[in-house]
Amino acid sequence: MDPAELVHRRFLDSVAAANFPAPLSEVSLDEAGLTAPQLVELFQSQVTSRQLDRTARALQARGEGFYTIGSSGHEGNAAIAAAFRVGDMAFLHYRDAAFQIQRATKLPGETAIWDMLLSFAASSDDPISGGRHKVLGSKRLFIPPQTSTIASHLPKAVGAAYSIGTARKLDLHDRVLADDAVVLCSFGDASANHSTALGAINSASWAAYQGVPMPIVFICEDNGIGISTRTPRDWIAASFSTRPALAYLRCNGLDLLDTFRTARTAEMVARKRRQPVFLHMDCVRLYGHAGSDVQATYLSKEEIARCDAGDPLLHTAALLARNGILTPSAILELYEDVGRTVARVAEEAIKRPKLTNAADVMQSIVPPARAATASRAAVDREALFGAEIAAMEKPQHMAKLINWALTDLMIEHKNIVLAGEDIGPKGGVYNVTAKLHARFGAARVINTLLDEQTILGLGLGLAHNGILPITEIQFLAYLHNAEDQLRGEAATLSFFSDGQFTNPMIVRVAGLGYQKGFGGHFHNDNSLAVLRDVPGLVIACPSNGKDAAAMLRECARLAAVEQRVVVFVEPIALYMTRDLHDDKDGLWTFPYEPHATLALGSVGQHGEGTDLAIVTYGNGTYLSLQAQRILEQQHGIAARVVDLRWLAPLDPAAILRAVADSKRVLIVDECRITGSQSEALMAMFAEHAPQLSATRIAALDCFIPLGRAATLPLPSRDSIVEAAREAIAPRRMARAR
Repeated sequence: MDPAELVHRRFLDSVAAANFPAPLSEVSLDEAGLTAPQLVELFQSQVTSRQLDRTARALQARGEGFYTIGSSGHEGNAAIAAAFRVGDMAFLHYRDAAFQIQRATKLPGETAIWDMLLSFAASSDDPISGGRHKVLGSKRLFIPPQTSTIASHLPKAVGAAYSIGTARKLDLHDRVLADDAVVLCSFGDASANHSTALGAINSASWAAYQGVPMPIVFICEDNGIGISTRTPRDWIAASFSTRPALAYLRCNGLDLLDTFRTARTAEMVARKRRQPVFLHMDCVRLYGHAGSDVQATYLSKEEIARCDAGDPLLHTAALLARNGILTPSAILELYEDVGRTVARVAEEAIKRPKLTNAADVMQSIVPPARAATASRAAVDREALFGAEIAAMEKPQHMAKLINWALTDLMIEHKNIVLAGEDIGPKGGVYNVTAKLHARFGAARVINTLLDEQTILGLGLGLAHNGILPITEIQFLAYLHNAEDQLRGEAATLSFFSDGQFTNPMIVRVAGLGYQKGFGGHFHNDNSLAVLRDVPGLVIACPSNGKDAAAMLRECARLAAVEQRVVVFVEPIALYMTRDLHDDKDGLWTFPYEPHATLALGSVGQHGEGTDLAIVTYGNGTYLSLQAQRILEQQHGIAARVVDLRWLAPLDPAAILRAVADSKRVLIVDECRITGSQSEALMAMFAEHAPQLSATRIAALDCFIPLGRAATLPLPSRDSIVEAAREAIAPRRMARAR
C-alpha cells in the first residue's frame, strides 16, 4: 500500500476504535496556556496540512501536481506558529505547511488551502510565486519564500533579527519589523550540520555573547534522518545545548501541549530578553522524504512502523478525546470534512492558468521599482569631512574617491549601513573605509566576524527591514565560500515571490589581479565566473576613481529604487594608482565630483581611433590605455579604448555604438580565458557585428603565483600591443599588396 494511504488508514482505524497512544507528558491545557477551542483550531491546522500532503501526491499521480515533499510528521509546528505574532518574520523549513496554515488563522481573509493548492498546481495565480515554484510564503503573513533545503536561509534570518535593533537606533520610518518583533527560522536536523547553519547560529551566539540584541528563534525540527542519512541519537542536543549565549529549549513535537508551552517560553526569551533561542522540536517523518523516495530501501519495516506509530495527528486526537473536547466520531468528521474540502478545492485549483511563455517566467527576476524613501542623515557635511573638503579639489586615487562617495551616500541615505571584516576603526585592509566608523558610528559601520556567509546574510536580513546594506567581501576569492547567499537567496527572492519580497543590497568586493607582493589564489583572484551567470545580478567594475564614485551612486539608486542586488568589483591594484604612462604624470587621479553618476549600461570611450577598438574593463582599461599610446606613437595604429564599466547586464547596443566605426575589435580580458567576460563578448560580436572580426586576449587558465611571476599569466601592456598588431595585420598586409 502507498505509504500515505497506509498512514491515512491507520489514523481512521485507530480513532474509530478509540485506540489512542499513551500520553507523552503530564502537561495540562491550563499549564500549556491553551483553551479547548484553541486546541481544536491547532488540530484543524494539522489536519489541513496532512490532507494537503495526501492531495499533493494524488495530483502528482494525475500529472496535475508537481511537488510531493510534504509536512507529514512535522505538524506540531502549528503550535509554534500559535505562540508567535503574525508580524514576527518567519523563514520556514519546507515541511512547515502547518505553521503557515495556523498563522493564516490569525489574519482575516486568508485562504491557506486555496493558496497552497495553486502552488502545488504551479498556477500563475499562486499568490506567492506566481507559479514559478512550490514554496511556502506569504507577504501578508510575513513569510518570505525559501528556495533552499540546505539551511542557506539562516544567515539572512540572523541579519533580519540584528536589523531590528539597528533600524530602531537609526529611527527609520519605513522599517518593516516592529521594535519588539522576533524572527523565526526553521530547519531540519540534517541541515543543522551544514556549514551555513553552523555559521549562522555561531554568529547569533557571537553577537549575543557581546550583549548585542539578537531576537531570533532557531527551530530545529528533528525527525532523526536526512533523506537516508540518520542523525546520531542526541546529536542535536549535544551540539547545541551548551552553546554560549544561546538558550536551548526542547519539546516533543508530537505533543501539542508540550510544544506550545515550550514555544511560549522561547517567545518570551526572544521578545523580552532579545536573546537567541534554539528550539529543538522532536518529530517524525512520515511517507519518506518525497513521493519518489522508497524508504524501505534504507529503513527496516520495524523502523518505518515505529515512525508511523508516532503520527502527531493521532497524539492530538488522543488529547482531544482524553480532555473531553471532541469524541472520536467528531474527530473523524473533522478529518474527513477537511479532506473533502481540500479535494474539492484542488479540482478548481488545477484549472487555473499556468505560465505559458518565457517572458512571464522571467518577469519577476528584476523586481518592481519603488519610490526612494530614505531620509538624509542629520549631519553637517563640511564638519563631517573636515579638512578633506579642501582636498576634494585636487586629483585623488580610487580608494580615496570611493571613500568620499561612501561618505556622501551615507549622508544622503540615512538607511545605508556598511558591514564587513575590518571596515570599522581600521578602515579596511586598503583603507577604503577609513574614518567612516568615526563619522557614522558602530550602528552604521559594522565590524563583522570573519565569515562571508554571515556578512552576506546580514546584508540580506537588513534589507528585509528597510535598511540599504553595503556589505564588503575583503577579497574576491573569499566570495566563493558564500556565493550561494547571492545565487540561492538574494537573486531568487524576487523571482520566487513574484516581486513581492526584495532584498536590495550592494556588495563591495576588492578583487582581480595585478597586486604586487601577494600571491594567488586568495589575494589575486581573476575570475568573475561565479557572478556572471546569476540571473538579475548587476555587476559593476570601475577602472578609475572618477568612474568608481559615479558608478557607486548609480549602484545606490539601483538598490534603493529598483530593488536590485549589485556587486561592485573594485580592482585592488588600481586603488592607490596615480600614474598612467610616466612616473608622477598623475593621469590616473581625478578630482571628486560629489553629484556625478554613470547610468547602468553606459560605457566609457577613450580616443576616436578607427583602426581598432579595444573593449575591456578594470585593470584591462588601464593597461589598454598604455598600449593605445604605444600603438599610435610607434606603430601608427589609431585605436580607441572602450571601457565596459558594467559587466552585467551587458548593453549590446551601447557597446556596438561605441565600436561602430572601427575596423577591428580586440577584447582585453584580465580574467581567465575560460568562463570570462570575453566569451560573452566574442559571442555578441559574432552574432551582432560579424564584420568587425573580433579577437581576444585573456588571462591563462591558471592560478596566480607569488612575487614577480604574479603577472605572467595575465594580459600586459606589451601583450596587448602585440595582440593589437596581430589583429590589424591582415588589413595592413592587404593594403601593402
